[in-house]
Amino acid sequence: MRTYELLYIIKPVLEAEQIAATVEKFADLVKNNRGEIIKLDQWGKRRLAYEVQDYREGFYVQMQFKAEPALASEVERILKISDNTIKYLITRIGEDD
Repeated sequence: MRTYELLYIIKPVLEAEQIAATVEKFADLVKNNRGEIIKLDQWGKRRLAYEVQDYREGFYVQMQFKAEPALASEVERILKISDNTIKYLITRIGEDD
């Protein structure tokens, strides 16, 4: 299993319940596919460096997890089609186990 770090930005216009559901959705995606969440950190609403999809701020979430490469690809696929996220970045950190 490899260690990955995921940083994604959720649309700021969503209600608190919708934000919590989005965070839970991606955490469950990792857990239900034999991944292990190391750290899940919600940074809250912050101003973006530049405008993205007509938004000037967003709700930042950082998650570190261990998973097989196929799961990281699946998480990225779901992030691409998610209506609640405006930007994301997945990076592999550390060495392979």
